[in-house]
Amino acid sequence: MGILHDDVVIISQPEKPDDPTVITVNCPDKTGLGCDLCRIILFFGLNIVRGDVSTDGKWCYIVFWVVGEKSAVRWSLLKKRLIGACPCCSSASGISYYRAELQRPPKPPDVFLLKLCCFDRAGLLHDVTGVLCELELTIKKVKVSTTPDGKVMDLFFITDTRELLHTSKRREDTSDCLKAAIGEAMISCDIEIVGPEITACSQECSFLPNSITDGLLIADDDDEVPSSLTSTPVSVTMDNSLSPGHTLVQIMCKDHKGLLYDIMRTLKDYSIQISYGRFTTKQGRNNCEIDLFIVHSDGKKMVDPSKQKALASRLESELRRPLRVALVSRGPDAELIVANPVELSGKGRPLVFYDITKALKQLSTCIFSAEIRRRMIGDREFEVYRVLLDEGEGLLVPRSRIEEGVWKMLMGWE
Repeated sequence: MGILHDDVVIISQPEKPDDPTVITVNCPDKTGLGCDLCRIILFFGLNIVRGDVSTDGKWCYIVFWVVGEKSAVRWSLLKKRLIGACPCCSSASGISYYRAELQRPPKPPDVFLLKLCCFDRAGLLHDVTGVLCELELTIKKVKVSTTPDGKVMDLFFITDTRELLHTSKRREDTSDCLKAAIGEAMISCDIEIVGPEITACSQECSFLPNSITDGLLIADDDDEVPSSLTSTPVSVTMDNSLSPGHTLVQIMCKDHKGLLYDIMRTLKDYSIQISYGRFTTKQGRNNCEIDLFIVHSDGKKMVDPSKQKALASRLESELRRPLRVALVSRGPDAELIVANPVELSGKGRPLVFYDITKALKQLSTCIFSAEIRRRMIGDREFEVYRVLLDEGEGLLVPRSRIEEGVWKMLMGWE
């Protein structure tokens, strides 16, 4: 089966400005493709308000209707990234064909250390994070600290989606963009590639009390988590009576930013394939209905009741709390902790740190120090963001408002 390379992904802009943009993907299928596409769309700041997925197990056809700040979206780059996520095709005379032998595991990206020193000011970390996101530099780890004389030392372990950070021009462009955003407050900016020993050292986890990891971050009991930090109600039902070859999963829940990504990443981690699916939002995105006809990776429907229960329970948990937010006391200070599950593939949720710093900037709450680490909590790996707030003469914003403000920003409810 062949298809013109430019037709693998088609982006159709609406006639009316307020109508959704339509993204059509027509390519070979693979387990987890929907998750990868949804992650990219989320990274570009777009929300999926409707979706249709259809596949015969070899070739798939996907349509997403997306909304967002369209004027800020680089559509040609989005198309390039979506095409890059599709299974490899060989090109002959402009026509692409699927070739299974080209499906090799991707090479791990090089990790670079960005050392940024500057004078502190309100909203500085958010401005820096915004520049890195704009340049498609993914933050893997970060260590931010403030000195008594008002200077900030930021250490970012980053990877480059464009794979050009080893070149002098890319590094100079990055430094220039940071200088333009920070202004005269920037003192120095250095970027260097780091070896595996430095990367491994940066992975060492700082201590987190069990009361936080067990109680606040992985607790699923509604009585243990404030209702203001959960998305309810969530209903997940499974039915094997409507299709001879597929299990029907029906989900009803409140919409949030990255909702379809959260569903797709959960199914990907369970090696579940979607043969047909439909996603719609109703009543101003307050009510979502998702119907998915699924099979195991071997093409068989899910008949084991224990597996059905496990998948339904995980979906409910992930949709109630796709991210965990808690504001805790750290001695006399307040520390904001945000955690999100990491995919089994090792990929994390995009734009989390950007949204955290944006929410704190809007709340006029300064950051004294921050770090991003990955750690095992229970039987799962989480990306944990720890932000020590600069209270000065005292925290001017109530702690509950900070928690809810960050949560709403992450969920797209701000």
